[in-house]
Amino acid sequence: MDEKKVAIQVKGLEKAYKLYDKPSDRLKEALGFGRKKRYKEHYALKGVDMTIYQGETVGIIGTNGSGKSTILKIITGVLNPTGGSVHVNGRISALLELGAGFNMEYNGIENIYLNGTMIGFSKKEIDAKMDDILNFADIGDYVHQPVKTYSSGMFVRLAFAVAINIEPEILIVDEALSVGDVFFQAKCYHKFEEFKEMGKTIVFVSHDLSSISKYCDRVVLLNQGVKLGEGSPKEMIDAYKQVLVGQYVPAADDHSLLSDKEITAAAAAAAGTVKGEVNPELLEYGTKDAMITGYKITDDMGRETSALLKGKECTITMQVHFEHDIEAPIFAFTIKNIKGVEITGTNTMVEKAFLSPVRAGRDMEITFTQKIDLQGGEYLLSFGVTGFEKEEFQVYHRLYDVINMTVISDKDTVGYYDMNSRVVVKELSQQEKE
Repeated sequence: MDEKKVAIQVKGLEKAYKLYDKPSDRLKEALGFGRKKRYKEHYALKGVDMTIYQGETVGIIGTNGSGKSTILKIITGVLNPTGGSVHVNGRISALLELGAGFNMEYNGIENIYLNGTMIGFSKKEIDAKMDDILNFADIGDYVHQPVKTYSSGMFVRLAFAVAINIEPEILIVDEALSVGDVFFQAKCYHKFEEFKEMGKTIVFVSHDLSSISKYCDRVVLLNQGVKLGEGSPKEMIDAYKQVLVGQYVPAADDHSLLSDKEITAAAAAAAGTVKGEVNPELLEYGTKDAMITGYKITDDMGRETSALLKGKECTITMQVHFEHDIEAPIFAFTIKNIKGVEITGTNTMVEKAFLSPVRAGRDMEITFTQKIDLQGGEYLLSFGVTGFEKEEFQVYHRLYDVINMTVISDKDTVGYYDMNSRVVVKELSQQEKE
């Protein structure tokens, strides 16, 4: 039996970022003023080991902030590690930030040559692939126009077509298969399957657990920069779900995967709750007659989290302080996808849940409990307190895109939400056919 050849070898990988309380501290340190340590270190990766063999499809899963994208950027050379080593044996194409190397003034053809050259291909090799790239992108004569005139859909189609059609030895994919419309996505997944059949090495990061389960030979689970384990897709997806509710404990036989020190670190990392990040660029406005003072998401076990399992119940909570008397306040939340499309939402007036006056000085807590049937992916949550005064609509306080919400799914259907169809397939009898 032939010995497996290593495509990517990661040993003791660490990535630390310096966090400064204020910009002036960064400047003082850059200028060498004093010996005082003016920053705190945040480790995005802590001593991660990983070996990927040629021809394997390996998935990397974990919550937001677990280090998935960081490790991909280090493997592709976009970031330098703080410690440890990475060795890559083969030519890489990375579907990370699609179109990052495009020149907006150039037309599509010129950008194909520019991007291909940056990846390491000769003009002759790009010429040989040009028809495949153009057919895959399918943007017609727009390929001769400056990229700055493209719609966002056309832009990602061309960028994806360039990255996927140069036939690299190693393909790095970070949530990039969900671009364009449903027909283009189908084309992307078909190409992905072709790569697997050709024996290419693929490293795949996704929140879509159904894709991880379908395509991956092996899965690595990360949490808060620590490698919790690796194994079959089913084993690691089950462990991931335990991490989401803070109940992950490495099995006694996991010593083959992790050292005693790593097991201790893994258990400590998994014990932390996965809370949503507050958007530093949130949009806030209103009269402030009533003010939103708190908000959170809790899962079906009552744990505060930003990571929710599709099909389970969750509760969205907001707290509001009233500066003035308000006759009939309306409390609302909305959920958008990361493209800014409002997916769903509701309010207390629509739900006929609260139609009473509230006096100044009172504090109210409003909870919305519902089953999450959204497709797996990233979402943004907004809150609002509004009402009517003398038949005129008033906005007392709105917080747009205030915190993130991640839906973890092991079955994604078409569109924004799952209709949870009951499916029956049967063969017709001769009588039924007649």
